[in-house]
Amino acid sequence: MCICMNGYQIFIDGAAGTTGLQVQNRLEAQPDLALIVLDDADRKDDAIRADAMAAADVTILCLPDEAAKQATGTARKLSARLIDASTAHRIDPGFIYGFAELLKDGERQIAEAQYVSNPGCYPTGFLALVRPLIEAGWLSADAMLHVPAVSGYSGGGKAMIAQYEAGNAPAYGSYGLNLAHKHLPEMTQHAGLSNAPLFLPSVGNFAQGMLVSVMLDKSYLSKAVSVDNIKELYQTRYQADRLITVGTDNELTENGFLAADALAGTDRLELFVFADSQNDRLVLTARLDNLGKGASGAAVQNLNLMLGRDMLAGLSV
Repeated sequence: MCICMNGYQIFIDGAAGTTGLQVQNRLEAQPDLALIVLDDADRKDDAIRADAMAAADVTILCLPDEAAKQATGTARKLSARLIDASTAHRIDPGFIYGFAELLKDGERQIAEAQYVSNPGCYPTGFLALVRPLIEAGWLSADAMLHVPAVSGYSGGGKAMIAQYEAGNAPAYGSYGLNLAHKHLPEMTQHAGLSNAPLFLPSVGNFAQGMLVSVMLDKSYLSKAVSVDNIKELYQTRYQADRLITVGTDNELTENGFLAADALAGTDRLELFVFADSQNDRLVLTARLDNLGKGASGAAVQNLNLMLGRDMLAGLSV
């Protein structure tokens, strides 16, 4: 184990995985941060990992859920601060939900937190679209929302990446067809919904990027709101947030496509509102990089807040 004594000490537990590597890439160029690096032989040694956690100012867990739960138990014994990028604690009341722009006084809550749960990639887009409508009283908490979405294949981890890069995977495919995706509790709770949405995720033959859509007709809305009303609501809600913007039709390609990979390599999130000519049917869409604002970028943003640094240090805006 290598511990450098300059600046804040950061331990990425699971640094060899896709999310962990992207977190590391964002942090290693920051002069006031020092990464605690474990040798390959030490990465599964619980005692060495515990020592690294004890030495760190913050630990970032980039682990499968069960491993993250075990690591959290160690953190509690050590009184260590951590960010969990797994699904394990996203609705745990002992963790602050790490989506600063979504929470009331979110930056302060995360800055003071002992334990932070990093949001999921799909929920990030979904919540940014839906929660403001519910809080405004424009969308009923009882609404049964239909949420089609597509992600780049990097969201599936190393095995899926290898499949696609070897040409052994479909150009496009839906999954989670048992309608019990692990993101549903997170999406439901943090949106303030009474019913879990009908969520259909899919993967496409591109490495990074994501579109998350919510399909509405006017019967879902409690008042006669227009496209402009919803855009203004988003603009007001996120006007102080440098990573979230409201997009325009100018983002469409000449063939009318909204490209899922347009924000690949960034840590931004864009929100769009589309409607038919009668304003009776609407599609709300969030666009982000599944490994940026949807994973590693969000972890770095939360880390910055916990350390009292510039929230956007190391991020691509």
